[in-house]
Amino acid sequence: MKRVYNFNPGPATLPEEVLREAQAEFLNFDSSGMSIIEISHRSKPYEKVHNAAKATILELMGLGDDYEVLFIQGGASLQFAMIPLNFATKENPGSYVLSGTFSSNAFKEADILGVGEIAASTKDENFKRVPRQDELKINPNAAYLHICNNNTIYGTEFHYVPETGNVPLFADMSSDMLSRPVDFKKFSLIYAGVQKNLGPAGVVVVVVKKSFVEKSSDILPTMLRYDTFYKKNSLYNTPPAFSIYMVGKVVEWIKNSGGLAEMARRNQIKAKLLYDAIDNSDGFYRGHADKDSRSFMNVTFRLPNEELEKKFVAEALQKNLSGVKGHRSVGGMRASIYNAMPIEGAEILADFMDKFRKSNV
Repeated sequence: MKRVYNFNPGPATLPEEVLREAQAEFLNFDSSGMSIIEISHRSKPYEKVHNAAKATILELMGLGDDYEVLFIQGGASLQFAMIPLNFATKENPGSYVLSGTFSSNAFKEADILGVGEIAASTKDENFKRVPRQDELKINPNAAYLHICNNNTIYGTEFHYVPETGNVPLFADMSSDMLSRPVDFKKFSLIYAGVQKNLGPAGVVVVVVKKSFVEKSSDILPTMLRYDTFYKKNSLYNTPPAFSIYMVGKVVEWIKNSGGLAEMARRNQIKAKLLYDAIDNSDGFYRGHADKDSRSFMNVTFRLPNEELEKKFVAEALQKNLSGVKGHRSVGGMRASIYNAMPIEGAEILADFMDKFRKSNV
């Protein structure tokens, strides 16, 4: 069986042992005689999966009973709209930090509704860094400050938690959720499309303060209200059971592997290998992100010209290094080194980068 090193940004690589475990019980889950994708979401076996995934997520984040985990469909893109619909008004708008494509898309939805404003932006610098704390112009009447913690396309990441005073802090953590210890208690709402670092596409994990989710608007359609999911344990309608099942297995794998501290240790090693390959290339590779904003999840870089970039992608695939092509909107290269990417994968890619450079200077 051929397995490549999968550097795709999402859907992305998953732990092989999780895939094998799911494969082994796919036809007969929990002695039910059925697959997990066949059993009722109202059944005891599924309820156990559902609640265990929630509990492990909160445990890894160090959060207590004052937080709730919701499983919602529609991807992070639906969250861009649900957040301002539920919490922002013209008098108390949502405040947004623009640090890349997805934070800009989130602001766009609030702007369409007439309830969004910009607290800071690095768009004029081609999003090569995240805004500093002293650049954040936070409206004290804002309903929340929204950030995208890791910018998948541009390869930048917040390495600090913004101080927001009395304004609640919201974060899109789709591409670095549970990749390192963070003071999660400083956030009122966190959401993550799981297909980058936690599982297969199909579900968004929302971690929210219970006191905050109760403020959901009561004039919205049922499925656009957070309290619908909160009151019904995310079982108001049929949930994406298989995606949640896989998220449960991945977070259990994180826990058993040493938790967030161990994930951070591994991710820092992988990132250093690749950034060293860039920094020691005498300018052959050019990193996009400023060094103090570099992502531990998505390493972005360019080569001297587009012809060499095409050649790099083709030859990398011949070495079983898949998914290194950059996003279509910015070009170049991108290596996504999420939790499930083994250190060996980064070592092999860094070695390939060194050999490719020497062969093409």
